[in-house]
Amino acid sequence: MSVKYTPVQWNTNKYIYDAVMLVGVALFLYVFLYAAPGILSHERPIDPQVHNARAFGACAFVMLTVILCIGPLARLDKRFLPLLYNRRHFGVMTVFVALTHASYILNWYFAFSSSDKFEALLFANTSYSQLAGFPFEVFGIFALLVLVILSATSHDFWMKFLTPPVWKRIHYLIYPAYLSVVAHVSLGILQDQQNHAFTVIFIGGAVAVGVLHLMAALHERRADAAISAETAEWIDICDVSEMSDGFAKIRLLPAGDRVAVYLNNGTLSAISNACAHQNGPLGEGRIIDCLVTCPWHGFQYDVTSGQSPAPFTEKVPTYNLRLEGTRVQVDPAANPPGTYVEPVPVPDHAAQEAPA
Repeated sequence: MSVKYTPVQWNTNKYIYDAVMLVGVALFLYVFLYAAPGILSHERPIDPQVHNARAFGACAFVMLTVILCIGPLARLDKRFLPLLYNRRHFGVMTVFVALTHASYILNWYFAFSSSDKFEALLFANTSYSQLAGFPFEVFGIFALLVLVILSATSHDFWMKFLTPPVWKRIHYLIYPAYLSVVAHVSLGILQDQQNHAFTVIFIGGAVAVGVLHLMAALHERRADAAISAETAEWIDICDVSEMSDGFAKIRLLPAGDRVAVYLNNGTLSAISNACAHQNGPLGEGRIIDCLVTCPWHGFQYDVTSGQSPAPFTEKVPTYNLRLEGTRVQVDPAANPPGTYVEPVPVPDHAAQEAPA
């Protein structure tokens, strides 16, 4: 059995993204290990191996926190969209950092056990009936397994093989994984601390993830609530003077889908706002040579037909448009993905251009 897919090629932005990420990881580890060694102080001095393990564990937690903050930040402010691009690379690097943390733990705490170190990890502590001394390792194991699964299936081959809906549901496991990391840290290292600097960082990171997701949800809910449940055949989008060349106006349709209406060199075209790759927000991309680029992973679509340029085969639905005076209106009934729609010319386009 085979699955046909066309991989997204590397580009300069991806190299820069990964380079910045690697420098950030190296800087965090340096600060934790050498610049601020007292950030985790204990009643008794800890061994270098334990300090290394905690450095990589703390780094993995911070990286996972940043990953989960990028999504809502990008929904709240478009300036964060560049961070969303290639976020999967961030996730894969987090897995390697977390695996390094786990290897330090296994090879130090359980290296001298009379039983196999993996068996000792699972059964050395079985005090599940009490909070103090609860075997917090199980939360770390669960989180690590989930991160490994998500990393292994992050390649576009798996999205094509599993189909985007199934792939997306699997990757929602990142949220229970993060909760498990929070439980792992809360029941583990935080119980043994005297210096609470890391406690503040930990609690602040976890709260930031929750607050940002809540803010993003409320932001979208307010935007959706502001749109009346229209039942007319044609849905009003905006005045053409409100549009900027190369950019889109995004509108929620009565059926719940979102349409992205573009002004492109004096003509209007409309396609679905959801990228066929991962449902990324196409309306937040910019048109270049009639192609809009999804800000998430760089997939491109012709705004007149909803088709990706060869050799890519992705397609999104298109919509029919009309001008009523200077008002841009869309037919809420989507055309089949890849359907060409003749662009609607805008009279006196030069005089209509204005910032969005």
